[in-house]
Amino acid sequence: MFSLIFTSMNILNFLDFGFLDFLDIILVAILLYYIYKLVRGTVAINIFFGIAIIYLIWKLTEVLQMEMLSDILGKFIGGGFIALIIVFQQEIRKFLLMLGSSNFTTKKGFLKQINFLKSDKISSVTDVESIVNSCVEMGRTKTGALIVIGRNNSLESFKTTGDTMHIEVNKPILKSVFYKNSPLHDGAIIIEDNIIVATRVILPVASDLNIPSRFGLRHRAAFGISLQTDALVLVVSEETGKMSYINNGEFILFDDADKLIELILQDLE
Repeated sequence: MFSLIFTSMNILNFLDFGFLDFLDIILVAILLYYIYKLVRGTVAINIFFGIAIIYLIWKLTEVLQMEMLSDILGKFIGGGFIALIIVFQQEIRKFLLMLGSSNFTTKKGFLKQINFLKSDKISSVTDVESIVNSCVEMGRTKTGALIVIGRNNSLESFKTTGDTMHIEVNKPILKSVFYKNSPLHDGAIIIEDNIIVATRVILPVASDLNIPSRFGLRHRAAFGISLQTDALVLVVSEETGKMSYINNGEFILFDDADKLIELILQDLE
């Protein structure tokens, strides 16, 4: 009897689980959560899942002591580190910007970054319907507009280039801001938690050669901030009146307002 108990205890010795092991698991889970958020909705999400599957197979071959396959997969993962940096350069840039942002280190900003610790979501307060419908109406009159909707990354460095505001979002306000004779129409506006926090904002202009030449400065500025942050951007062309939606550097031209509202709400979750 005692011999059986002693043998069982020896078998379970490898399950020695301490506080540091628990902390290690939590930190890895948080890291994977943020990586998933950064690549969600992009082509990189498929690469992310592929790497995760290869890594799990590698660990499984180590446990099963399949030395040859384990050695091959281990060298593949080790040698592919530089390739991963190249593939995920935009996502890594966003992640580092998020870590270095001024609001991340504050208590309020930290809790906002860890969305699963909050019961409220940005999508529950942002009046996406009013934003999109105002863009539709501005498109009919060919009124140019550039609207940035903040998510998790700090936009403080961009807000300081414009005029600080604190106006609740609604259609009349948005249309009056971008009215051609308005002193505020030049540049972009930034919306956070359904509040217009800045107007006449100067955004970084993307100089990527892959951007079609037909896109003007508004669209290039929208691409620029989308590549540097996780913000969502709406653009109304002054030439054509067409409404564009840019997220993670991906451009979508929209004619159906209802589908666009649904997509933005989904991306804000």
